[in-house]
Amino acid sequence: MSLSEQVVALIFSFIYGGILSVLYNFNYNLLFYKKKSIKIFFNIIFILDLVLIYFLVMRKINNAIIHPYFYLFIIFGFSLFFDFSKRLRKLLKLPEVKKKIKKDDQKCKK
Repeated sequence: MSLSEQVVALIFSFIYGGILSVLYNFNYNLLFYKKKSIKIFFNIIFILDLVLIYFLVMRKINNAIIHPYFYLFIIFGFSLFFDFSKRLRKLLKLPEVKKKIKKDDQKCKK
């Protein structure tokens, strides 16, 4: 792997860490709106998609040769963008879903 391929892969890993941070924070909002089985399903699909996208792009950049310092740059990008994406999540907060109260759960007023 040439030096230029390594630099491009490092830059991509850093940017991907930032994108991962933003998408993780948006996925965090979805965790509170679904049933437990649906939460687990969407989290597994979310993780598999993100890992697959990373490896497909790395395959285009340098034939999917992954070095440990690429993971370090992903973690560095994630941690650097985490505070930014947390503020962005609060700014673009999804409206809360109101739970329907069952007829048996209501208190009777007399």
